[in-house]
Amino acid sequence: MAGSSSSNGKSRWASGVTPYAEMGYYNPDYEPKDTDILCAFRFVPQEGVEPTEAAAAVAGESSTATWTVVWTDRLTAYEHYQAKCYRVVPVPGTNQHIAYIAYDLDLFEEGSIANLTSSIIGNVFGFKALKSLRLEDMRIPPHYVKTFQGPAHGIVMEREYLNKYGRPLLGATTKPKLGLSARNYGRVVYEALRGGLDFVKDDENINSQPFMRWRDRFLYCMEAVHKAMAATGEIKGHYLNVTAGTMEEIYERAEFAKELGSVIIMVDLTVGYSAIQSLAKWARRNGVILHLHRAGHSTFTRQKIHGVSFRVLAKWMRLAGVDHLHAGTVVGKLEGDPNNTRGYYDTLRENKVPANPLHGLYFDQDWASMPGTMPVASGGIHAGQMHLLLHYLGEDVVLQFGGGTIGHPDGIAEGATANRVAVEAMIQARNAGRDYLNEGPDILAKAARWSPSLRKALEVWKDVSFNFESTDTPDVTVTPTS
Repeated sequence: MAGSSSSNGKSRWASGVTPYAEMGYYNPDYEPKDTDILCAFRFVPQEGVEPTEAAAAVAGESSTATWTVVWTDRLTAYEHYQAKCYRVVPVPGTNQHIAYIAYDLDLFEEGSIANLTSSIIGNVFGFKALKSLRLEDMRIPPHYVKTFQGPAHGIVMEREYLNKYGRPLLGATTKPKLGLSARNYGRVVYEALRGGLDFVKDDENINSQPFMRWRDRFLYCMEAVHKAMAATGEIKGHYLNVTAGTMEEIYERAEFAKELGSVIIMVDLTVGYSAIQSLAKWARRNGVILHLHRAGHSTFTRQKIHGVSFRVLAKWMRLAGVDHLHAGTVVGKLEGDPNNTRGYYDTLRENKVPANPLHGLYFDQDWASMPGTMPVASGGIHAGQMHLLLHYLGEDVVLQFGGGTIGHPDGIAEGATANRVAVEAMIQARNAGRDYLNEGPDILAKAARWSPSLRKALEVWKDVSFNFESTDTPDVTVTPTS
């Protein structure tokens, strides 16, 4: 170790500044171990900074390096703890590059999203040598996966709790999301559930405001849930948002929801990773499904050149232990490229997910039998899109029609019925072997002959679509062939 030197003859341990690449943070000969955590970073270096040096700086600053040589490195097995950039690939037609970096498992605390994220993204995103930096994907080895609880229940157990199989689950967000009294809020929940939905939910910013305190909302919502279950003979739920200012208040609200018989609670991403993990452990101990609203995620996931990709956040949240996660609709009002969204859904649901550049997946991911997280599609969707939703998202998904239920001209229950008829007609057509994607409008129109609720929904929203170019798309596309 003492004799190692850089390419210009300077000793590795000479005082002063040595390029990151020459300190060992760039090693194109490194072969990643099965136990390494692997990351793919998209970056744009500043003018005059070589891409390999910029990539080495990312590896260094997200592991053991600082801006100058420090002699205390020699008190450690420094080569073991150094992250190693082993490949840098230019993105064709841009000034961007993808850096592949390997991190030894010993760098991370077991079962801690907080430590994992503090290490990988904690400091390096403000590094001046980079114009922009984005964490595109991670390979989390089974050795590390096994240190996490994972989803409190998972997709299979949730369906067993609800006794509902073979179709997407249906939900809605109470509207307006702010301003209703607790009693009127509960009336919305009852009408939507008795009309045919499986779930209704609080929105991300309903907590405990002057117009409706949380305890009152919980009481009226659960009264509505129990009445709807009695009326329909089905298990129903309302996502009671337990988000609060302190962990003690979160637990208080969760406990009260359980006492009232709620099968599900909800929390916002904004409470933080440690709070989410803590609540997931509570949810498993207490037999309550945990829904996560990804409030605030687009502040760092949406832009292609800087931040953290949603596919990475999806991996973190599956590890953290949530049963539900909003993951995009493709056809709704919120950001969602079809190929990227397919990658998000596979990441949340499947046990083994192969690398697929078309879906934005850089690495194989083995979840080592960790239960899957149920994706949630919410935001600007309606019954007339049912064939598209089933095609893009599959059946293990919660389809949430907020405005597409509560905005129905004949009332909330009729809006819920329209969605239930639409999904069951489409599932029946799929199971019969029909080309439901191309025949979807005809399938819905035929079902609408016998369902005034669906007919009205199709009339009101038949021309509604949200066709905007996605800001985040994969670098790889399918090339048409003759």
